[in-house]
Amino acid sequence: MALVANRRSVMTLFSSPACPESHRVRVVLAVKGITVEIMDVDSHNKPEDLIDLNPYNTVPTLVDRELALYDPRAIMEYLDERFPHPPLMPVDPVSRARTRLALYRIEKDWYELVPALESRGEKTSSKARKLLRDSLTAGAEVFGAKPYFLSDEFSLVDATIAPILWRLKRYRIDLPRQAKPIQQYAERVFEREAFQASLSEVEREMME
Repeated sequence: MALVANRRSVMTLFSSPACPESHRVRVVLAVKGITVEIMDVDSHNKPEDLIDLNPYNTVPTLVDRELALYDPRAIMEYLDERFPHPPLMPVDPVSRARTRLALYRIEKDWYELVPALESRGEKTSSKARKLLRDSLTAGAEVFGAKPYFLSDEFSLVDATIAPILWRLKRYRIDLPRQAKPIQQYAERVFEREAFQASLSEVEREMME
Protein backbone atom coordinates (compact mmCIF):
# COMPACT_ATOMS: atom_id res chain seq x y z
CA MET A 1 0.00 0.00 0.00
CA ALA A 2 2.74 2.45 0.96
CA LEU A 3 4.55 1.95 -2.35
CA VAL A 4 1.46 2.86 -4.31
CA ALA A 5 0.65 5.85 -2.13
CA ASN A 6 4.21 7.18 -2.20
CA ARG A 7 4.10 7.48 -5.96
CA ARG A 8 1.63 10.32 -5.49
CA SER A 9 3.04 13.67 -4.43
CA VAL A 10 -0.33 15.42 -4.64
CA MET A 11 -3.37 14.40 -2.62
CA THR A 12 -5.57 12.13 -4.73
CA LEU A 13 -9.27 11.35 -4.46
CA PHE A 14 -10.66 8.31 -6.21
CA SER A 15 -14.22 9.45 -6.82
CA SER A 16 -17.35 8.48 -8.69
CA PRO A 17 -18.78 11.46 -10.60
CA ALA A 18 -22.34 10.40 -9.69
CA CYS A 19 -21.94 9.00 -6.15
CA PRO A 20 -23.29 11.13 -3.27
CA GLU A 21 -20.65 9.67 -0.90
CA SER A 22 -17.90 10.89 -3.24
CA HIS A 23 -19.73 14.19 -3.67
CA ARG A 24 -19.80 14.97 0.05
CA VAL A 25 -16.02 14.60 0.17
CA ARG A 26 -15.63 16.82 -2.90
CA VAL A 27 -17.74 19.47 -1.18
CA VAL A 28 -15.31 19.55 1.76
CA LEU A 29 -12.31 19.71 -0.58
CA ALA A 30 -13.88 22.66 -2.40
CA VAL A 31 -14.83 24.51 0.79
CA LYS A 32 -11.27 24.15 2.06
CA GLY A 33 -9.74 25.06 -1.31
CA ILE A 34 -7.51 21.97 -1.16
CA THR A 35 -5.36 21.11 -4.16
CA VAL A 36 -6.28 17.57 -5.11
CA GLU A 37 -6.12 15.27 -8.11
CA ILE A 38 -9.56 13.78 -8.66
CA MET A 39 -9.56 10.39 -10.36
CA ASP A 40 -12.98 9.56 -11.78
CA VAL A 41 -13.65 5.88 -11.24
CA ASP A 42 -15.78 3.71 -13.50
CA SER A 43 -17.54 1.21 -11.25
CA HIS A 44 -17.24 -1.44 -13.99
CA ASN A 45 -13.54 -0.85 -14.61
CA LYS A 46 -11.81 0.18 -11.40
CA PRO A 47 -8.09 1.06 -11.51
CA GLU A 48 -5.56 -1.34 -10.04
CA ASP A 49 -4.29 1.39 -7.72
CA LEU A 50 -7.65 1.51 -5.97
CA ILE A 51 -7.64 -2.23 -5.32
CA ASP A 52 -4.15 -1.96 -3.81
CA LEU A 53 -5.10 1.00 -1.60
CA ASN A 54 -8.55 0.00 -0.39
CA PRO A 55 -9.40 -3.59 0.60
CA TYR A 56 -13.08 -2.86 -0.07
CA ASN A 57 -12.34 -1.44 -3.55
CA THR A 58 -14.84 1.40 -2.99
CA VAL A 59 -15.07 5.12 -3.58
CA PRO A 60 -14.43 7.64 -2.24
CA THR A 61 -10.83 6.76 -1.38
CA LEU A 62 -8.40 9.52 -0.42
CA VAL A 63 -4.64 9.14 -0.71
CA ASP A 64 -2.40 11.64 1.09
CA ARG A 65 1.23 10.52 0.85
CA GLU A 66 1.45 7.26 2.82
CA LEU A 67 -2.12 7.52 4.14
CA ALA A 68 -5.11 5.93 2.41
CA LEU A 69 -8.62 6.55 3.78
CA TYR A 70 -11.79 4.96 2.44
CA ASP A 71 -14.63 5.82 4.81
CA PRO A 72 -16.39 9.05 3.69
CA ARG A 73 -16.81 10.46 7.18
CA ALA A 74 -13.24 9.55 8.18
CA ILE A 75 -12.02 11.36 5.06
CA MET A 76 -14.10 14.45 5.81
CA GLU A 77 -12.97 14.68 9.44
CA TYR A 78 -9.34 14.11 8.43
CA LEU A 79 -9.54 16.95 5.89
CA ASP A 80 -11.14 19.23 8.49
CA GLU A 81 -8.36 18.54 10.98
CA ARG A 82 -5.49 18.67 8.48
CA PHE A 83 -6.79 21.89 6.88
CA PRO A 84 -8.44 23.70 9.81
CA HIS A 85 -9.69 26.79 7.94
CA PRO A 86 -12.55 27.25 7.60
CA PRO A 87 -13.50 24.88 10.44
CA LEU A 88 -16.36 22.52 9.61
CA MET A 89 -16.71 20.94 13.06
CA PRO A 90 -17.48 22.66 16.38
CA VAL A 91 -14.62 23.11 18.84
CA ASP A 92 -16.23 21.88 22.05
CA PRO A 93 -16.69 18.13 22.70
CA VAL A 94 -20.45 18.27 23.30
CA SER A 95 -21.17 20.08 20.03
CA ARG A 96 -18.78 17.80 18.15
CA ALA A 97 -20.59 14.77 19.54
CA ARG A 98 -23.93 16.21 18.44
CA THR A 99 -22.53 16.86 14.97
CA ARG A 100 -21.28 13.27 14.72
CA LEU A 101 -24.68 12.00 15.84
CA ALA A 102 -26.40 14.13 13.17
CA LEU A 103 -24.02 12.72 10.55
CA TYR A 104 -24.76 9.19 11.74
CA ARG A 105 -28.52 9.74 11.47
CA ILE A 106 -28.24 11.24 7.97
CA GLU A 107 -26.13 8.31 6.85
CA LYS A 108 -28.52 5.75 8.35
CA ASP A 109 -31.79 7.45 7.39
CA TRP A 110 -30.92 8.88 3.97
CA TYR A 111 -27.68 7.53 2.54
CA GLU A 112 -28.65 3.91 3.18
CA LEU A 113 -31.65 4.51 0.91
CA VAL A 114 -29.46 5.46 -2.08
CA PRO A 115 -29.01 1.93 -3.51
CA ALA A 116 -32.79 1.45 -3.43
CA LEU A 117 -33.41 4.92 -4.87
CA GLU A 118 -31.14 4.06 -7.78
CA SER A 119 -32.61 0.58 -8.22
CA ARG A 120 -34.21 -0.32 -11.52
CA GLY A 121 -36.97 -2.10 -9.63
CA GLU A 122 -39.90 0.32 -9.44
CA LYS A 123 -41.33 -1.23 -6.27
CA THR A 124 -37.99 -0.93 -4.46
CA SER A 125 -37.27 2.62 -5.62
CA SER A 126 -40.84 3.78 -4.97
CA LYS A 127 -40.69 2.62 -1.34
CA ALA A 128 -37.31 4.35 -0.87
CA ARG A 129 -38.63 7.58 -2.42
CA LYS A 130 -41.53 7.64 0.02
CA LEU A 131 -39.24 7.01 2.99
CA LEU A 132 -36.86 9.81 2.01
CA ARG A 133 -39.63 12.27 1.15
CA ASP A 134 -41.43 11.61 4.45
CA SER A 135 -38.21 11.82 6.46
CA LEU A 136 -37.22 15.13 4.89
CA THR A 137 -40.70 16.59 5.28
CA ALA A 138 -40.91 15.58 8.95
CA GLY A 139 -37.78 17.60 9.70
CA ALA A 140 -38.55 20.58 7.47
CA GLU A 141 -38.87 23.11 10.31
CA VAL A 142 -35.34 22.34 11.50
CA PHE A 143 -33.97 23.56 8.16
CA GLY A 144 -35.52 26.97 8.72
CA ALA A 145 -34.11 27.54 12.20
CA LYS A 146 -30.66 28.74 11.05
CA PRO A 147 -28.97 29.63 7.74
CA TYR A 148 -27.35 26.21 7.72
CA PHE A 149 -28.33 22.99 9.48
CA LEU A 150 -28.82 24.11 13.11
CA SER A 151 -25.83 26.42 12.63
CA ASP A 152 -24.89 29.90 11.45
CA GLU A 153 -21.89 28.43 9.65
CA PHE A 154 -21.53 25.76 6.96
CA SER A 155 -20.44 22.43 8.49
CA LEU A 156 -19.76 18.79 7.68
CA VAL A 157 -23.46 18.16 8.21
CA ASP A 158 -24.32 20.54 5.36
CA ALA A 159 -21.65 18.95 3.17
CA THR A 160 -23.41 15.62 3.80
CA ILE A 161 -27.00 16.80 3.33
CA ALA A 162 -26.39 18.80 0.14
CA PRO A 163 -25.55 15.86 -2.20
CA ILE A 164 -28.82 14.15 -1.26
CA LEU A 165 -30.90 17.30 -1.86
CA TRP A 166 -29.10 17.92 -5.17
CA ARG A 167 -30.25 14.46 -6.33
CA LEU A 168 -33.95 14.77 -5.45
CA LYS A 169 -34.87 15.44 -9.08
CA ARG A 170 -32.86 12.42 -10.19
CA TYR A 171 -34.62 10.31 -7.56
CA ARG A 172 -38.00 11.66 -8.77
CA ILE A 173 -38.85 13.15 -5.39
CA ASP A 174 -41.09 16.22 -5.22
CA LEU A 175 -41.24 17.74 -1.77
CA PRO A 176 -44.64 18.99 -0.52
CA ARG A 177 -45.45 22.62 0.18
CA GLN A 178 -44.71 22.27 3.90
CA ALA A 179 -41.11 21.42 3.03
CA LYS A 180 -40.43 24.95 1.76
CA PRO A 181 -37.73 25.56 4.44
CA ILE A 182 -35.75 22.66 2.89
CA GLN A 183 -36.03 24.18 -0.58
CA GLN A 184 -34.85 27.55 0.73
CA TYR A 185 -31.98 25.87 2.58
CA ALA A 186 -31.01 23.96 -0.57
CA GLU A 187 -30.93 27.16 -2.61
CA ARG A 188 -28.58 28.80 -0.07
CA VAL A 189 -26.21 25.84 -0.16
CA PHE A 190 -26.34 25.31 -3.93
CA GLU A 191 -25.52 28.99 -4.56
CA ARG A 192 -22.26 28.72 -2.64
CA GLU A 193 -19.23 29.00 -4.90
CA ALA A 194 -17.57 25.99 -3.24
CA PHE A 195 -20.63 23.81 -3.79
CA GLN A 196 -20.72 24.71 -7.47
CA ALA A 197 -17.00 23.91 -7.69
CA SER A 198 -17.62 20.48 -6.15
CA LEU A 199 -19.95 19.35 -8.94
CA SER A 200 -18.90 16.88 -11.60
CA GLU A 201 -20.28 17.20 -15.13
CA VAL A 202 -22.55 14.23 -14.41
CA GLU A 203 -23.93 15.98 -11.32
CA ARG A 204 -24.53 19.24 -13.21
CA GLU A 205 -26.61 17.32 -15.73
CA MET A 206 -28.84 16.04 -12.89
CA MET A 207 -30.47 19.46 -12.67
CA GLU A 208 -31.08 19.85 -16.40
